Amino acid sequence: MAAVNAPRGMRDFLPADKNRRERVLAVIRERYRAHGFDEIETPVMEEHARLHAGIGGDNEKLAFNVLRRGLTPEKITAAADDQSALTDLGLRYDLTVPLSRFYASNRADLPGVFRSVQIAPVWRAERPQKGRYRQFVQCDIDIIGDASSRAEVELLAASLDTFDALGLSDVVIRINDRRALDAMLDVFGFPVDERPGVLITIDKLDKIGPTGVAAELRERGATADAVDAFESFLGLAPSEQSRFGEAQIRAALPTGVPDEVVAHLVGIGDAVGASASLEFDPFLVRGMGYYTGTIFEVAHSSVGYALGGGGRYDGMIGRFLGQDVPAVGFSIGFERIVDLVELTEAESAEAVVLVHDKDVPVVELVSLKAALIAEGTRVRLEQRTNNLKNLLARAESDGYTAFAAVRAGQTRAELELKPLG
Repeated sequence: MAAVNAPRGMRDFLPADKNRRERVLAVIRERYRAHGFDEIETPVMEEHARLHAGIGGDNEKLAFNVLRRGLTPEKITAAADDQSALTDLGLRYDLTVPLSRFYASNRADLPGVFRSVQIAPVWRAERPQKGRYRQFVQCDIDIIGDASSRAEVELLAASLDTFDALGLSDVVIRINDRRALDAMLDVFGFPVDERPGVLITIDKLDKIGPTGVAAELRERGATADAVDAFESFLGLAPSEQSRFGEAQIRAALPTGVPDEVVAHLVGIGDAVGASASLEFDPFLVRGMGYYTGTIFEVAHSSVGYALGGGGRYDGMIGRFLGQDVPAVGFSIGFERIVDLVELTEAESAEAVVLVHDKDVPVVELVSLKAALIAEGTRVRLEQRTNNLKNLLARAESDGYTAFAAVRAGQTRAELELKPLG
């Protein structure tokens, strides 16, 4: 007998779950729209070469690739060691690569500074586990064409407002800058060719601690004097992230980080005006290699993982357009926040279940249903069962608020609506 479960790492959603998800998404869409962002849509697939162009970081290894059509067994065997010869398309593993391609394709029809919203599923060949799926929804806002810190400020303001509207007002956005990280590594004496690996290790600081980071750097064969200098600095650095302000930022960085980078970060905090919601983290790395400046990550006290993040990626669109275009984005991890959100039911039109006897003519049922719908009511028809209690409980769980017992010959005026619950 064929399996009837959803593919591993992918899920079905029952009506109540789907309704909840859509309500959360509606809030996100409404707040982002209020901040001047316009929603776009891109195909679920992109060309294989684009998804594997070296701009997607480790996610490229997790891409679901689509086999070329018309391949014979002989051609498959001949190209077994050449993935690009076997596949020409792939499912998108994020929304940033498709957005970059979208902008390059449609630039002539877009404003000079383009503020986009993308809310859509992406696919990664993850090892399924709790909280990690092979298909999941991302909610991205991006600003393309603005090289100033105004773009970061707009993203942060819109995102904080959205979290507040979702009832997650106690989130904290951790902020750093790739240029500050690079300057810090330069101060300690790490050669340029060692820095990608060093950053991978620094990204584990919250998991393995300063001693573990220093030990792993030595195992990697990083420059010994640089590791010693970094380990010494870790011993002096604050054990927790710092609230946002110039004094905190300068205290958390070694001497030698350029003033313009510090001024950039300070300016963002001053403009957002939500210092209680921002923290400076000098060791925030974010794993995506395409970030070129400011980077963000969303933390919440109730969970030990990030609820979203993003950063500036000024070099990515140039891969498609042939000229650099400034860009910065922020992504909410929808699957990670949806279970934290407790939205109250919005006031809406009444939803009624018409529980009818078996002998009620269909024409009468349709007429009653149409009359209620014309009044702005949501209506479901249900034939009476022996266990009416279970029928009504299911209707209530699906969002219905009232019911009426229908007998043959009844008119709309004769229906008696009774509340559920």
